[in-house]
Amino acid sequence: MWFLRYLFPALLPAFLPYPPLADYLMPRDAELALARSAAPPAVTDHATFKVLTKTGYEIATTGDNGFVCLVLRGWSAPTFTPAQFRSLVYDAKVRGPICYNPAAAKTVLPYQEMKAQLAMAGKEPDEIAATVKAAYASGKLPKMEQVAFAYMFSADMYLAPGIGAFHPHVMVFTPYYENAMLGGNPFGGPAPFVSDDPGTPFTVTVIPVDHSLAIKAH
Repeated sequence: MWFLRYLFPALLPAFLPYPPLADYLMPRDAELALARSAAPPAVTDHATFKVLTKTGYEIATTGDNGFVCLVLRGWSAPTFTPAQFRSLVYDAKVRGPICYNPAAAKTVLPYQEMKAQLAMAGKEPDEIAATVKAAYASGKLPKMEQVAFAYMFSADMYLAPGIGAFHPHVMVFTPYYENAMLGGNPFGGPAPFVSDDPGTPFTVTVIPVDHSLAIKAH
């Protein structure tokens, strides 16, 4: 959720009660349509799709290109920094359609699914961060040792209050990167920049793309 620091420096208080799980869920067909809007048809026509259930994400359809598409909830907020945005775990309206490439499906997706499971169990952001850190150190989570990619092209994403759909972009998972390694480009600008969790295995770099590439859910 890189853009939140740029637009809303103090979006949510540190601790809030979780809404009922039902508020995070969606009708299956609507969730699949939203997930499909995350990437171009050349990707989604052959991708695996997951949907959120009461027990976590489960496979809805199986593809043959190694990509995995799903709709992230607020639980996908940064694990470490910017710390103020970790409270988005409590926002049941967040919908982040995303399609992970094969490398990200093997490394980033398990990390995000673990965060979802922890949040669904009522764990607060500090507990989620500590558990993820320990799981990565122990090898329970796969090592993030290569660059991986994901599409977030949906015109119907809802990423935070007051924003709704945001500019289509590519998420690049760049372990241990700092923004200076990209030239120090401005946060929230049109050039690539490091956003979530700089200097950690979970670092995210954002590359905005032309708005005409946004895809409507059908």
